[in-house]
Amino acid sequence: MQSNYVAFGKGRTRARGFSLLMRGILASAVVLIAVGVVMQLEHGILSAPAVSRSGVQNMGVVRGKAFASSPMRRSVAHFATSPIMRGISLSAVAAELKSIPHGGKLTDLMLSDKSEIDSLLSTTDMDFPLNDRQLCDTELIINGGFSPLNGFLNEEEYNSVVEKMRLTDGTLLGLPVVLDTNDETIKPGMKLKLMQGDKPIAVMEVESKYVPDKVRECKQDYGVTTLEHPGVLMVSTERGKYYLGGKLTGVALPDRVFPCKTPAEVRATLPPGKDVVAFQCRNPVHRAHYELFTRALDAENVGEGGVVLVHPTCGPTQADDIPGIVRYKTYEVLKEEKSDPRIFWEYLPYSMHMAGPREAIQHMIIRKNYGCTHFIIGRDMAGSKSSLTGDDFYGAYDAQDFAKSNAPELGMQTVPSLNLVHTIEEGYVTADYAKDNNLTVDKLSGTKFRQMLRAGEEIPEWFAFKSVVDVLRANV
Repeated sequence: MQSNYVAFGKGRTRARGFSLLMRGILASAVVLIAVGVVMQLEHGILSAPAVSRSGVQNMGVVRGKAFASSPMRRSVAHFATSPIMRGISLSAVAAELKSIPHGGKLTDLMLSDKSEIDSLLSTTDMDFPLNDRQLCDTELIINGGFSPLNGFLNEEEYNSVVEKMRLTDGTLLGLPVVLDTNDETIKPGMKLKLMQGDKPIAVMEVESKYVPDKVRECKQDYGVTTLEHPGVLMVSTERGKYYLGGKLTGVALPDRVFPCKTPAEVRATLPPGKDVVAFQCRNPVHRAHYELFTRALDAENVGEGGVVLVHPTCGPTQADDIPGIVRYKTYEVLKEEKSDPRIFWEYLPYSMHMAGPREAIQHMIIRKNYGCTHFIIGRDMAGSKSSLTGDDFYGAYDAQDFAKSNAPELGMQTVPSLNLVHTIEEGYVTADYAKDNNLTVDKLSGTKFRQMLRAGEEIPEWFAFKSVVDVLRANV
């Protein structure tokens, strides 16, 4: 991995004082240039088409020229790596850009004045009960997690995201965010009161109602159309016949057993000017996970004083995953046990699609809105296996490659996950190190772990934290 830091002024600087002065001036210049590039990217002026190893393609070429090969990108890249720029940290630039959410502004659609809320609710035409997935999407729209979205996608925006992975203005979006229904009575122009049980969450102004091409959606989003894929199964059998598009106004956040702070609230807790490395997970954190995200702070593109934001999804995932409330309890006991000031723990009300590469982009966008500068990309992130054959739908590194190719446009950096193994001789090391040094690798599959858990057998502590195992045994 190439270091963020390179030698400055090899042998030709005239005086140390002048060198330091010029370094400061040029550091400011590169921040301004980077901000300008990112702002152009955010407004769709520039874009970067990319193809992963599995052929998953980002088709978004906006205004006739791809940023990936444009003269501007080549000029910026040349300037950033030229001799006069040596010594300036790219991660420091990323930290300066941390406060710029996706699209340039953090969306906040929440009303706080009770009289305004009551007045708005009185204008609605009907109640619309939200299921768990719809509730997660609604919350992330109104709290800014899906910035720059201000509502569910209309047909034009939906088709643009499905085909190009972009909104019509060119803004990158990994997956379409839609509200489905089978209700024949809903018409454009109506106002819907989106409900969590008997609690109003938001008001939607229905702008469009359309019949989506679900086969096309699944092929583009998931790469396949077979019902063996959990995302395809969800779109095909759980979602209704129609999609609704329109703006939202939030009147309350959902009631949850696990606390989900808004992006603005999470940003307020993070250290200013420091790199923030996001770790996404949908399972309990075991020893290998912990080693992975703590060692990420030592990555060469993470600046000094960086922190990790462990940001698990606690919404619906795959049918055989551990329930969100149980996962939340495992995170809480581990957070208390470790009490590491470098590690922040927050929870995300997100519904997993298991869409592999395109979902990796969705996660990066969300974590960018929550204030992160870096994102850990694991092997086969958001991947899934065939329910019939057990074969993987995506290659092990497809999500990593796709995320890395889109990271410059998003203004984030990726941190590839290390392939760690536990050895008898030296504990956790990389698999390559273990092989090169003929170390004895301990092995325990996830299937075997679950069998041992159900049978009440002792779980080796090199594999899982005892506190986490105790929670799982008490709740699963």
